[in-house]
Amino acid sequence: MVPKYKRILLKLSGEALAGKSKFGLNEEVISMVVDQLVKVHEMGVEIGIVIGGGNFWRGRQGTNMDRATADQMGMLATVMNSLAMMDAIEKKGIPTRVQTALNMVSVAEPYVLRKALRHFEKGRIVIIACGTGNPYCSTDTAAAQRACEINADVLLMAKNVDGIYDSDPAKNPDAKKYDTLTFSEIVSKNLRAMDVTAATMCMENDIPVLAFALWEKDSILRAVCGEHMGTLITN
Repeated sequence: MVPKYKRILLKLSGEALAGKSKFGLNEEVISMVVDQLVKVHEMGVEIGIVIGGGNFWRGRQGTNMDRATADQMGMLATVMNSLAMMDAIEKKGIPTRVQTALNMVSVAEPYVLRKALRHFEKGRIVIIACGTGNPYCSTDTAAAQRACEINADVLLMAKNVDGIYDSDPAKNPDAKKYDTLTFSEIVSKNLRAMDVTAATMCMENDIPVLAFALWEKDSILRAVCGEHMGTLITN
């Protein structure tokens, strides 16, 4: 297999890492992801990763909590996922760095763009945690921002569903899947599968986005190699 992209930003859903239990971390899922990342890394592809935190904390979880506080808790959840992923990748012999948008220097580096780029040059995988470091921003927005900053060739969004639909396929058996979309259509059709802010950011910086199912066999590897799958979003 030959990679289509030289540098990728992979956005992993926190819920996807939980597997069927929908909470915590599933070792089988993490192992499946890491095995693919090893192959992608061996192809010479530079890998940046942003991971959500929904497997530990999602929104306000039905509480009356202040939104900013709830979002900060979500940022901490992304650090747990990032450290777990770093540990699993390094056990395969690939050097990995976790950088955080919030300072927590005892466990990870602060996010510094030039340092992240230097890690790529050294053959390291870079996992960027804590979203943008600001409340009221989703990890989709963080992934789009980091993809723009590192000048990624593509933003790969690994989700629980196999693409973007016109309605929720879990609730509507007649939901229609899109093979391709434009960023303008994401906004105009009010499709919730991708944050509007993230879509606008990728549109303005001309970074294509591929949304696909993490659970499909070799999905990350196939996405990196340009196989037609999921939903491709472009200008």
